[in-house]
Order: sequence, then structure tokens, then C-alpha cells
Amino acid sequence: MTDAALVPDHLDSAKRRQILDGARSVFLAQGFDGASMGEIAKAAGVSKGTLYVYFESKEDLFAALVKAQCALTAERLFELDADNHDVREVLRRLGLSFIEAMVEPSHVSTVRMVIGAADRQPDIGQLFLGAGPRRGAARLAAWLEAKNAQGDLTVSDPELAAWQFLTMCHSSVMMPVLIGGEAPPPPERVSYVVGRAVEVFLAAYGPKQGA
Repeated sequence: MTDAALVPDHLDSAKRRQILDGARSVFLAQGFDGASMGEIAKAAGVSKGTLYVYFESKEDLFAALVKAQCALTAERLFELDADNHDVREVLRRLGLSFIEAMVEPSHVSTVRMVIGAADRQPDIGQLFLGAGPRRGAARLAAWLEAKNAQGDLTVSDPELAAWQFLTMCHSSVMMPVLIGGEAPPPPERVSYVVGRAVEVFLAAYGPKQGA
């Protein structure tokens, strides 16, 4: 075992982030299949021996990178205030931020790599779903449940409603970027898409008159 395994926790974390940063640049440039542990070690500025102290394999390293990026996105986007009763505005802000994050070049590249690797490494696909989309939908569902309890919404299936809202926001924007290689739409188009998604959502799940 190398000396890297014996460093203090705060240095260990710094080294791990250094490796993940290097891995991200190589994976984005060459894809999962094209990347090698040697190239990742070089990009991260560490030896291959040190690299293997932190990560057992390329699959392990890629999984850690995907998990870290998805968790960060979910934590950043889905900090929803249950005490805010302006449901329309909360949903609008979430939709705009969500689309912005989904069409970031690094996120689009990550999704493409996960899709490309999923046939051979289904665990990576499941990890991506769990750390990103499912975590975000679960956070939104919890907020919707709170809005139910407060009488701001009438949602019978918060989990399904969360997926419906997120899909309405990003599907027509994300698919052309992800599959067609198109540029993200201009802000006014994104604002329009999100606005319509909010209106449809509230029409379905807003407080029922006379309830």
C-alpha cells in the first residue's frame, strides 16, 4: 500500500477531489470506454499506484464521479422551502434552475456516458438514477406533500406528480440537446416552457374550489 493511504482525512479528501477532477476531464474528452486509468492518473497529477489506492477500477471511479455530480445537482436545485406558500413562484424558479442544470455541457456529456455504459455496467445507470433524478423527484415529492397538508395543493400521488412536473419542464428542451446535439434554447423559450408547465400542473393539482 502506498503512503497515500496513510494521509490525514482532510488531505485524503483533497486528493480524492483532485483525482475526480482529473477523471472528469478525461471522461468528458474520451468517454467511458476511451478513458484509461493511466490517462486519468496523468490528468489528476498522481501515480497509478495512488489512483488505485482511492479507486479499485475505472468503473468504481466513474461511479464515484457520477454520484458526486448528481448529488451536488440534487442538493443545489431541490432546496424547497415548505413555508413558502407562493407555489407558482417556487415551481417557476425550480423549473428554470432545473433546465439550466440539465443542459449544462458537463451534465449532457455525463448523461451520454451513462447511457453508453449502461448496457455493460447497469449498476452505473442505477446509481445515476438514484443519486440524481430519483433523489430530486423525492425531494420535490416531499415538498408537494407539505403543500397538501397546508392546503396549497391537492396532489393524490406526490411522487408521480413530481416526475410529471420535471418531465414537462425539461423533456422538450433536453431531448434535442441530448440526442440531436442542438444548442440549448434561448432564455425566453425556457421561460415559456416552464411557465406552461406550471400552469398545467396547477390546473391539475391546485386547490379545488369549494373543497
